[in-house]
Amino acid sequence: MIRILEFSKVRPEEILNRAIQTETEVDEIVAGILADVRENGDAALRKYAEKFDGAVLDSLEVAPEEIEAGYAAADPEFIRTLEMAAANIREFHQKQVRNNFALTRPDGVLMGQRYTPIEKAGVYVPGGTASYLSTVLMDVIPAKIAGVSEIVMVTPPRKDGSLAPDLLAAAKIAGVTRIFKSGGAQAIGALAYGTESIPPVDKIVGPGNIFVAVAKHKVFGLVSIDMIAGPSEILVLADGKCDPRFVAADMLSQAEHDRRATAVLVTDSRELAAAVQRELEEQLSVLPREAIARESIETTGKIILTDDLDKAVEAANLIAPEHIELCVDDPFALLGKIKNAGSIFLGRNVPEALGDYFAGPNHTLPTSGTARFSSPLSVDDFVKKSSFLYYSKEALAAAAPRIADFADREGLHGHARSVLIRSEKD
Repeated sequence: MIRILEFSKVRPEEILNRAIQTETEVDEIVAGILADVRENGDAALRKYAEKFDGAVLDSLEVAPEEIEAGYAAADPEFIRTLEMAAANIREFHQKQVRNNFALTRPDGVLMGQRYTPIEKAGVYVPGGTASYLSTVLMDVIPAKIAGVSEIVMVTPPRKDGSLAPDLLAAAKIAGVTRIFKSGGAQAIGALAYGTESIPPVDKIVGPGNIFVAVAKHKVFGLVSIDMIAGPSEILVLADGKCDPRFVAADMLSQAEHDRRATAVLVTDSRELAAAVQRELEEQLSVLPREAIARESIETTGKIILTDDLDKAVEAANLIAPEHIELCVDDPFALLGKIKNAGSIFLGRNVPEALGDYFAGPNHTLPTSGTARFSSPLSVDDFVKKSSFLYYSKEALAAAAPRIADFADREGLHGHARSVLIRSEKD
């Protein structure tokens, strides 16, 4: 059964979920896999596909006709759902596009900033205990809007070596350039180093298990990554008027992701806390992924009681959750007070699943308290910023003495000389 804690009586570490830890064994396994992929390329990927996925692969790449066949085999009504979700995601992320700018001065100075898309992005789409079709849309569409020219998707194959039609349909709708059948740490290595089949990319995005997370951490620097994602999290901030059935259902929507996922209720109502505690037990008993969700609820889940809603907000900002639902009469009154959160859901009729699949804001979000300093995946993740600068000869001459003095005070006399030499007579 989920624990009930009183905010005024607990230490901060008792309510936080900030332990992104890896066992030494996992670290060593991932290091070995990455080294194998770097040395042996496609042969290593085929070996791991057979070992971990039970698939014997003739080809790692999904042929265009296989993508078209998957799209054709998908349920037409679900195709429509994917298209609607994709349209919502495009509409939201299009607003994130930044414009180049330039500043000019009458003394012959021009400076500015320009945005350039990265050339190649790698998108990791997990397999395993669930199918993450939504990840395809959420991670590919911002890259397309940014102008990335090549988007390479990697995902584990099924035992027969195929990919699910729905997954191929999502990839086609989102605009993936190439698809490869590879999962786990080995797929991350392939995207970072390149193999005979898979091109190396500039940035890797997408969620995954602990092996994927560790692999992303290890290749960071050779390539960019979106984030080191921990287990999924939800925090429901609710007053006593909330329906405990809704609160429990929303908590379980994240608990079913992973045994280490975290579901938290913060409330100023002792009655609601007790009712949600009972409701969780009832709903767990009929949840298909009960074993996973129950372990999550009983090990990392918690209900935090506060004296009032202001204290509830304080607790929420301390936890800095991936998702937060503001289930109160006036959620907009609290919106400005939430300083640390990946995504904020306003009101009693906005379940977190709405954001996962359909609404438009991105669902690739900071976890494990990193919402204190990081942000959701966006178009910004797929562009680079470059500044540019022009001075006329006269403008440089006017500024040269001050620049040289600045450089001399830092002991960098070569810097000073590079400026002053341009004012010397031949």
